[in-house]
Amino acid sequence: MSGGVGPTCNDISLPNEEAQAPEKSHPNPIKPVSNPANSSKTRFLTLRQLNCLAVMVITAASGMVSPEDFAFVFFSVVYMYLLLKVAFPRKIPPKDSMVFDPRNKILRLYVTIGAIIGLYLPVAYIFEGILEGDKEGIKAAAPHVFLLSSQVFMEGVAFSDRFSIPVRVYVPVFYNTRRIFTLVDWLRSEFSEVDHVNSVSARRLYVGRVLAVANMAFWCFNLLGFLLPVYLPKAFKMYYSESKVKD
Repeated sequence: MSGGVGPTCNDISLPNEEAQAPEKSHPNPIKPVSNPANSSKTRFLTLRQLNCLAVMVITAASGMVSPEDFAFVFFSVVYMYLLLKVAFPRKIPPKDSMVFDPRNKILRLYVTIGAIIGLYLPVAYIFEGILEGDKEGIKAAAPHVFLLSSQVFMEGVAFSDRFSIPVRVYVPVFYNTRRIFTLVDWLRSEFSEVDHVNSVSARRLYVGRVLAVANMAFWCFNLLGFLLPVYLPKAFKMYYSESKVKD
């Protein structure tokens, strides 16, 4: 998922299994890393995308996702295509170019930690809440899980060979920014709802608070410490450098 949840290792996605095949090194640090998986026919939906789509459907069907979150996902799709057509057309030959080498062990560890904190544990927390009847806890965590699953799904779409590098950057930055607000609501719910405190076990109460705090800390760092100061400039430098070479 995205430091990205796509094949770039840029928010919180695990790198594609095919992307771990041997690659040639590039002496130019801003030259895109070619994905050998691109030589084969690209699948319409990966298993990861299908799993996230299932999570999106389940959380949406629970009635815990607001109309504003649905509208946000719809707007992100429309705006992504608008960026491609108007602002950042694909100027280089179609290829799956990655800003970071997917074999980088530190980035892979970072992405894995993000997936565990941001998706796997909150999903488990929601399922436990269903069993215990904790409607307030589910309601607080569901928007974050829905938006993160949507982000992973959209990153899979954006990382096809149809989209330019800036459009790929847009997805994790856009979604991560929006999820900060849902995490604020989750924190507020965990620490200020008296009825919630009295209706759940002490263990579940502490788990919910720890999850909310951990997600807020991780995703704030991901946005302010990684996506904006590191990933965004490097991606744009790569895009404009390649455009000049082709011109």
